[in-house]
Amino acid sequence: MAVAPRAGGIKTATFSVGPVAVGTCTVTITDKKGNSAIVTVTVRVAHGTITEYPVPTAGNPFDITTGSDGALWFTDLNSNKIRRVTTAGVFSEYSVPTANSGPYDITAGPDGALWFTETFGEKIGRITTSGAFTEYPIPTANRRPAGIATGPDGALWYGEPYNVGRVTTTGAFTEYPIPTANSFPFAIATGQDGALWFTDSSNSSEIGRVTSSGAFTEYPTPTAFGTVDSGIATGADGALWFTEVDSNQIGRVTTAGTFTEYPIPTASSQPHVITLGPDGALWFAEFGANKIGRVTTSGAFTEYPVPTANSQVQGITAGPDGALWFTEHLRNKIGRIVP
Repeated sequence: MAVAPRAGGIKTATFSVGPVAVGTCTVTITDKKGNSAIVTVTVRVAHGTITEYPVPTAGNPFDITTGSDGALWFTDLNSNKIRRVTTAGVFSEYSVPTANSGPYDITAGPDGALWFTETFGEKIGRITTSGAFTEYPIPTANRRPAGIATGPDGALWYGEPYNVGRVTTTGAFTEYPIPTANSFPFAIATGQDGALWFTDSSNSSEIGRVTSSGAFTEYPTPTAFGTVDSGIATGADGALWFTEVDSNQIGRVTTAGTFTEYPIPTASSQPHVITLGPDGALWFAEFGANKIGRVTTSGAFTEYPVPTANSQVQGITAGPDGALWFTEHLRNKIGRIVP
């Protein structure tokens, strides 16, 4: 480390600092004449460093998001719980009132609560940061909601077979039938154009767009991307980025409907959820390869192996601490990776 020239003594010094904890420390340098300077040294965790936090009770964490309280909230599909973990790794858990509801996707709502889909219970759930639940039955029977996102209109939007649904924070529903028959909107995200964009994992493999008034546009993807577990997110470049599970690619579509596809370096990686990172890149869970993937908006990939083998990485989100947080579905852990 170089120290700038200073009147009266020290001019340049190069030295190394031994192992210290993450944070800052000060080093005092003194020359033979007694002149001294104080240097502040910042120690950071290396890019790609992964920390894993075992969930205290049995379960299979699924999707994850950041709450308004600065903690991470995640669904546990099989144990029928919504769980919470602080950035220090302290866990809480809350049982969903409806038995065997299958809490699936989760998002932060515009009202400060967390909203989630109950895929088996056929409801939209809401939980406050203090753990109080409200559940809203979906109007149409035999629907299994999947992805959910906060829309630009302050309502929650979700995917269900044949429809895109909308529910206000007071529980008023609207369902919009998708023009293409047998559609199944899976993941959903708000685009920079003010519309909702979704992956249609039906027989056609499309990316769909719906305005807040219910007007649809559908864009067939160049490659069929798979039937389930696709993800979609808005990138820093204003395009929508999505995962292609079966074709092992990350797709990009502009709001004008122009596609680009990027093959993932690891074969059969099974990319699932994708999210925008604090570094402007897209980060995604590689369910099959047991890795966390990163792709820049120019298509350059980096992949980071998860320490626990066969963890089945499922959900991923940007945390309040500048890291990415993810779920390890099979191994019942929550992971954190430094971007």
